[in-house]
Amino acid sequence: MFGTSLGLSTLSIVIVGALVAGFVTGLAGFGTALVASGLWFHALPAVMVPPLVALSSVTAQIVGLVTVRKTFDWSRASPYLVGGAIGVPLGIGALGAASPFLLRTIVGTFLIGYAAYQLFRRRELEIGAWGGRSADSLVGVGGGFLGGFAGLSGPLPLIWLQLRGGDTDSQRAIYQPFNLIVLMLASIGMAISGQITMPTAWIALLCLPATLVGAWIGARVYIGVSAQIFQRVVLLLLLVSGCILLVQALSS
Repeated sequence: MFGTSLGLSTLSIVIVGALVAGFVTGLAGFGTALVASGLWFHALPAVMVPPLVALSSVTAQIVGLVTVRKTFDWSRASPYLVGGAIGVPLGIGALGAASPFLLRTIVGTFLIGYAAYQLFRRRELEIGAWGGRSADSLVGVGGGFLGGFAGLSGPLPLIWLQLRGGDTDSQRAIYQPFNLIVLMLASIGMAISGQITMPTAWIALLCLPATLVGAWIGARVYIGVSAQIFQRVVLLLLLVSGCILLVQALSS
């Protein structure tokens, strides 16, 4: 089918992965790679998964971005976006030089430690405006680097914005467009490098309706949940993401 041989069971896994990943991204503003990769790596050739994740992520991010469009603040988001644009090619370039094992281990350990601390902490930890826009730009570079290297554009700016404080809508109005732009740049880079093949593009098109429906449902659920529930969902996703990175590092 569309240049690939997808059986009914494989096709079902691909569609379910797109639906669930779209829902998570619509709800939390990130998480397509976290949710979909676990299913798609079992159903598709490994080389097809990263570009498929990037394409599906862009679709889900656009839907989720509509949810927070009224709180979007270009002035606050611009340092992250500029930093992210700088970091993406650095991350792509590091793919051929750095050790994936080392990076996955460091990032995975950090995510687990941070998420566990935040889940079980007794008092809020906030840094306010410490470091200003320069620090925001550096965080953007780091997020862009991780996005280009491992598709992990979301966790670092999300953690930083949580430390900054503020309501969840204003935080999401910054890290969601950041994720969208970083993932778009990653998709363009993959297309230029030839990683987005015709079969991959057809499968992405096949997943498009499920991704859109899942993202729309997730965005609607986000509107109805409390800030406390949303915060815990995001922290649990970070915790699971860290565990998956460590498993990938140890099994590679």
